[in-house]
Amino acid sequence: MRTSQILLVLLWFFCIYAPSSFGANVTYDHRALVIDGKRRVLVSGSIHYPRSTPEMWPDLIQKSKDGGLDVIETYVFWNLHEPVRGQYNFEGRGDLVKFVKVVAAAGLYVHLRIGPYACAEWNYGGFPLWLHFIPGIQFRTDNKPFEAEMKQFTAKIVDLMKQENLYASQGGPIILSQIENEYGNIEADYGPAAKSYIKWAASMATSLGTGVPWVMCQQQNAPDPIINACNGFYCDQFKPNSNTKPKIWTEGYTGWFLAFGDAVPHRPVEDLAFAVARFYQRGGTFQNYYMYHGGTNFGRASGGPFVASSYDYDAPIDEYGFIRQPKWGHLKDVHKAIKLCEEALIATDPTITSLGPNIEAAVYKTGVVCAAFLANIATSDATVTFNGNSYHLPAWSVSILPDCKNVVLNTAKITSASMISSFTTESLKDVGSLDDSGSRWSWISEPIGISKADSFSTFGLLEQINTTADRSDYLWYSLSIDLDAGAQTFLHIKSLGHALHAFINGKLAGSGTGNHEKANVEVDIPITLVSGKNTIDLLSLTVGLQNYGAFFDTWGAGITGPVILKCLKNGSNVDLSSKQWTYQVGLKNEDLGLSSGCSGQWNSQSTLPTNQPLTWYKTNFVAPSGNNPVAIDFTGMGKGEAWVNGQSIGRYWPTYASPKGGCTDSCNYRGAYDASKCLKNCGKPSQTLYHVPRSWLRPDRNTLVLFEESGGNPKQISFATKQIGSVCSHVSESHPPPVDSWNSNTESGRKVVPVVSLECPYPNQVVSSIKFASFGTPLGTCGNFKHGLCSSNKALSIVQKACIGSSSCRIELSVNTFGDPCKGVAKSLAVEASCA
Repeated sequence: MRTSQILLVLLWFFCIYAPSSFGANVTYDHRALVIDGKRRVLVSGSIHYPRSTPEMWPDLIQKSKDGGLDVIETYVFWNLHEPVRGQYNFEGRGDLVKFVKVVAAAGLYVHLRIGPYACAEWNYGGFPLWLHFIPGIQFRTDNKPFEAEMKQFTAKIVDLMKQENLYASQGGPIILSQIENEYGNIEADYGPAAKSYIKWAASMATSLGTGVPWVMCQQQNAPDPIINACNGFYCDQFKPNSNTKPKIWTEGYTGWFLAFGDAVPHRPVEDLAFAVARFYQRGGTFQNYYMYHGGTNFGRASGGPFVASSYDYDAPIDEYGFIRQPKWGHLKDVHKAIKLCEEALIATDPTITSLGPNIEAAVYKTGVVCAAFLANIATSDATVTFNGNSYHLPAWSVSILPDCKNVVLNTAKITSASMISSFTTESLKDVGSLDDSGSRWSWISEPIGISKADSFSTFGLLEQINTTADRSDYLWYSLSIDLDAGAQTFLHIKSLGHALHAFINGKLAGSGTGNHEKANVEVDIPITLVSGKNTIDLLSLTVGLQNYGAFFDTWGAGITGPVILKCLKNGSNVDLSSKQWTYQVGLKNEDLGLSSGCSGQWNSQSTLPTNQPLTWYKTNFVAPSGNNPVAIDFTGMGKGEAWVNGQSIGRYWPTYASPKGGCTDSCNYRGAYDASKCLKNCGKPSQTLYHVPRSWLRPDRNTLVLFEESGGNPKQISFATKQIGSVCSHVSESHPPPVDSWNSNTESGRKVVPVVSLECPYPNQVVSSIKFASFGTPLGTCGNFKHGLCSSNKALSIVQKACIGSSSCRIELSVNTFGDPCKGVAKSLAVEASCA
């Protein structure tokens, strides 16, 4: 290695592993967090380190910084770090120290939400299953065994951070920590012991001496000095439980999570921007996006149950690490506008007045400093007079005036670019097979029923989680019985969930599944019995353990009964529930390590079995070329789990479609948002594309292994690479000028005109062509723009000259530039460009 290369490696090492010297004293007062004696207005975003890869972290964090964030917020996942009691894991995607140092290297702060209960749609809420088996334990209440384990893990994380000097009091980036999580939502269910537990948790946390404040979200009775904080779609009305504490929003939802069997949630950026601006308008000074990058539930990490492998969350940075426009860009503009008001925000409390029905003004004024927010909380437009000037307020919007005169941004008016992204699919054969005959698959059939030496028998039906300890999604229930078969026989099965398959004499007879709202399964499966001995094998499975709710650790899963044979030959029913059943935890080939693809038992010499349950498949492939994000399209498969080079990309379930009703082609952002509003993808599979991180792929030989549970055809699987098709912008004369151009001088501020800005999404890209340009009254949206009745014939050539060959360009909306194709008519400029 050359000397220059060695120096670059050393520089990279110290940037990543040496903590940035923040050296901050962090306290708080009633207005804000106080860092080194100065109040701060802070914008934060959640990125969960195990939902991406270490190779992705620097880019995700830099994009967060570029989007205007000051802080990265993450949960700490107990079951990831202590999978076996007393045995810790902080490697790979679990390298918490490295993640915090990457954030520090970018110059951002960290909010470390230790919990250690996380919720987070994470398996078992982040608790390790071994915790459940400690004698006498009760979770999240004043229970000595639980408190002892909780304290030990919390202290372990705090000590780990201290050893690396990562708290702000030590010169590191961590300015906040969280203990517990949303306990106030379920506190009443735990009775009087809940209050003593919360007091204990607060005392335990503060005793660890982090030197930074602690918070509890959704905890109105958080004891001093713990700061209570808000979670929700809107937190502008939230008030801390003491006039000595600042107003903090720990989870502002950018969208919602996806569950198998549900439609895809979407939250319009106009509404999200409105919620954020309202929070700062009404005295907030620390706001966090949940999620800013959602990522992927790799392996069996998802909870719920039924939470999908994708945790995209409609976040400003999507699951694959792409900026989602216009959400990312518009929120960036909101952050800039808020920061222009920071001096006024930290100086005083707001004076809030009504300007009419559902119209509100908030003014921060002290001395010569003044900032104002004008909010229209109604679903129709309004015009108001404020400080002697007239302002048009679109419905459900906030206008931000950093000098109490000039509007620098309105949350309903988007000036940032939008993008069209798409996936280009390639079959395995097109990507490149390493076998001479093209894309070849080998397979192994998973035995039906009991096949492992560690099986056991007992009378009655066992609850699944207590039996498996979540070592596997699967539990076999097997019974042999002599019967006089009838012509119309049914097998009635009742289960706590989450899904099941019934096999009669080695043949799949039927299945049942719950859903995210109701995990329980109750089915009547028509079966054919033979006279004499019959074998009934029931495969029960979990789809991520419960992560939320009072006493969620006791809810259970599995076939707890009854199991009844109905309509036998003599017309009677037979309850099988109390008979002697034989049990097997997990699958035989799970124990043999088939997921790595290394076993020598694979069959490739005969016809590939397709649409067969309980089948393992394997193939080798060459990775798709280029650097764009990669996914696998599992269309054609049923349900199962997939591994690439031994790494689980998660559970797949492309056959579980969402209900046909409830979606809309267009979403009206006006009015209060909830998770059932603005749904997409109704009547279609909840998820077909599954993220494969580029860092998991080798340039030459790669191995894909599938366990197909219900039956599918692996030959239909394809790879997909994500790319940006177009970059667009559509700005009208009524939009405020760019936030960057704002000047506190009133006259110069008024002279700046709106601007269309375009920027290519990748480094080293330039605008290669202009697909559409119209100045006048263009119609439509990105990818579907059309000329209106009024259109300048100069627009295309002017935009081409300004943009082609450049990585970014800005064009002013001015009749001096384009001419005036229709005098007296409000005009706009719409542009669609391609980058290469």
